[in-house]
Amino acid sequence: MGVTQLHNCNIVYIVYVFLPPDAVPSAVTQLSSCLADVAAWLSASRLRLSPSKTVVIWLGSKYQVDRVGVHAVPVLTSTVPIVDSARALGVVLDSHLTMSAHVGSVCRSAYYQLRQLRPVMRSLSLDAAKMLAQAFISSRLDYCNSTLYGITDSLFRRLQAVQNATARLITGVQRKDHITPILQQLHWLPVRERVIFKHALLVFKALHGLLPPYLADDCQLLADTGRRQLRSSDVATCFVLRTHSSLGDRCFAVAGPRTWNSLPIKLRQLDLSLEQFRRLLKTHLFS
Repeated sequence: MGVTQLHNCNIVYIVYVFLPPDAVPSAVTQLSSCLADVAAWLSASRLRLSPSKTVVIWLGSKYQVDRVGVHAVPVLTSTVPIVDSARALGVVLDSHLTMSAHVGSVCRSAYYQLRQLRPVMRSLSLDAAKMLAQAFISSRLDYCNSTLYGITDSLFRRLQAVQNATARLITGVQRKDHITPILQQLHWLPVRERVIFKHALLVFKALHGLLPPYLADDCQLLADTGRRQLRSSDVATCFVLRTHSSLGDRCFAVAGPRTWNSLPIKLRQLDLSLEQFRRLLKTHLFS
């Protein structure tokens, strides 16, 4: 898959082209033609496409990306080189979708904010410190964290180290002290559980018609698909698509239903309200 990201003032355009590795030359032609149409549309609105701010990246497995022999794409009168990572709507995507570049970006930004907050923490109450931590650190850990499903344990440990450092800073505990009771005292779920929480919450909203169709259509109950259920019919069990790769397992259409089906039966009752589900889910993940 090729992705190009176009910046013009505060406007970001993302163009996707899906292709097998052996169809890259024709896809490059298609992508260049599409960009020319975008440039013409912008020109009609008195805007200009800037090739210097255009980014092109190939997305796929290492085997697939290594087979691509194209290292630049013509854009108007310029040539745009292929990059290994690109930022789209605040998320840094690397060519193999490992999310390592995004995790590195989040960690650098969070540690910078922690250094800025350290001098003032002793002058703040615990509630005020928690509010600042939520605004400057937790918000970064939670932003688009559903894209982190299925990343490696080492990347999760890097993000968890950021949360642990934040908890120790606002509570004043030492590094030798066990962090789990501190996180529970602050009512903070660990980073991995926050990702699970996000997926489960999205599926709950999808099943209750609270998400747009392009997400809700990925979460279908077995009872609605006509497939046989192995459990009691009053248990809301989602249909999980079959995939043939680890990248496929990480897409929301698979990760969301799989996360939902792993929840206890008492959490998969559709008569729960949103607030009841959130409270029970957080209690479950803490335990």
